Amino acid sequence: MPQIIYNASEIDFARPGKHHYQVAFGMDGTWGFVLMPLTVINGLLPAASQPPGVYFNGGNHGNEYEGQVAVKRLCHDLDPERIRGRVILIPQLNEPACTAARRESPLDGVNMNRAFPGNPRGTVTYRIADFVKRFVFPQVRVVIDMHSGGKEGAFAMCTSFHPIPDKAQQAETALVARLFDTPVVMIYSRSLHSGLLPDEAEDEGKISIGSEFGAGESCSIQGVKHGYHGCLNVLRHYGHIDGPVVRIDPTRTHEPKFVAAPELTYYTPCPRDGIWEPTVPMGASVREGDVLGRLHDFADHTSAPLDIRSPRNGVLMMEYLGAVARKGSTLFVIGEEIDAAKLGV
Repeated sequence: MPQIIYNASEIDFARPGKHHYQVAFGMDGTWGFVLMPLTVINGLLPAASQPPGVYFNGGNHGNEYEGQVAVKRLCHDLDPERIRGRVILIPQLNEPACTAARRESPLDGVNMNRAFPGNPRGTVTYRIADFVKRFVFPQVRVVIDMHSGGKEGAFAMCTSFHPIPDKAQQAETALVARLFDTPVVMIYSRSLHSGLLPDEAEDEGKISIGSEFGAGESCSIQGVKHGYHGCLNVLRHYGHIDGPVVRIDPTRTHEPKFVAAPELTYYTPCPRDGIWEPTVPMGASVREGDVLGRLHDFADHTSAPLDIRSPRNGVLMMEYLGAVARKGSTLFVIGEEIDAAKLGV
């Protein structure tokens, strides 16, 4: 059984071998604990120079499962006898949200991916974020945060990162994002929200990768495959484990494409309440003016639907997942394909 840790400062992140923990965070307003799973591996293979520390997590949002499954598999499968350097794994970062199968924690209603840098005296979600910021981040240089849309939106399967001012950091980030061999790598706006885990990692100069590996609160076969083997590729790339980087989807004929949606104008909100009928498949190339879907008003079943058109040429990267669309919800994101050379790849 994993060792229960009541005081985070007692975790020996340098201890050789593989060690499983449950980090205890006191619940707010009642007796008991949130027990967040944590595995720390310090490889036993000798090395002339140690590779950078790497951190993988799933379950930032509790109803997104591909990352949870991929990281849990790594907790079991990785053998310290065959590893160099440090690997830190948290399969269910927001453990209460994962247990409740919800995006936010049911204990405080907080979205973990809006809670960074955290607060050691805040509610439990902020305290978990603070633990990652103060205890995990100092141990690593590479941060992989796996997502999959939940029930909010469907994405073309991708890894993701923000525009990064430091060109060397951006080039390395783009290279690592490609290691997951998804059809697309999405460069997305940082202006839409604040408090994201990747924001905090990027600001510390780390190589920070997000992802979208599924949708609909399901557990995609392909999504788990890209998540699990992509993480192994990251470990191969940096020298933690031996062997060459592998193609995860050998049936695809092209390298991962970079698609940028760096500004809020790339995110189209729903103009009114209605029933959303999408008309274009995810990942498709579209032209300005193409009808991407229709909004239906059933108050008058004889009324014409409202055609929703693409505001630009590009690639359909994200689309509203449910049928019942509310005014202001993001209906879709149209990104523009960019040359990898511009990113230094």
